[in-house]
Amino acid sequence: STQSTWGSCYDEGKRSAETLFFDYHRQHGVEIKVMRIFNTYGPNMHPYDGRVVSNFIVQALQGQDITIYGDGSQTRSFCFADDLIEGMIRLMNSDPSFIGPVNIGNPGEFTIKELAELVIEMTGSSSKIVYLPLPNDDPLQRKPNIELAKEKLDWEPKIQLREGLAAAIEYFKKVDLASVRRPTSHTAHKNSADEQAKQTQ
Repeated sequence: STQSTWGSCYDEGKRSAETLFFDYHRQHGVEIKVMRIFNTYGPNMHPYDGRVVSNFIVQALQGQDITIYGDGSQTRSFCFADDLIEGMIRLMNSDPSFIGPVNIGNPGEFTIKELAELVIEMTGSSSKIVYLPLPNDDPLQRKPNIELAKEKLDWEPKIQLREGLAAAIEYFKKVDLASVRRPTSHTAHKNSADEQAKQTQ
């Protein structure tokens, strides 16, 4: 499907990039650091970047239905941008012998439904939650293991989800959404839903 093909390209692109970096390190002695970044959010995100946090906040502020794919039980971990940047700085300043890869993210898990309900609560929105078919390749869990970051970088996230969402919501309240260019429409989720419907017929 279009969605699974795009997902495969995205995953393979990241793997290829890491491989090239390690090749240059081994063959030419290039100093490298490899960080694997997990879901990140915060102020200055693009309102229409397609990420779940920005999607939910923008929909809530506009009083639109909040769209959840599946039943909302799939979990995600959200790392605030300030915590991510601190992890980046610590990795860059770490001993040259420590290359990685190292996971940087927040291991605290929330269901997508919990996130939607929290955004509605914090924005005071009248938005309703609407459930749509789950794309075929949407993972049920994304949770980083950050034990290596704790050990080598003495790093772990400090900002909890409610605190981070408050900062992101305040930012989006100040954005003139009418002046922001929307992305080109895509059909990835539609294609996945169509295929799912065919399989159940």
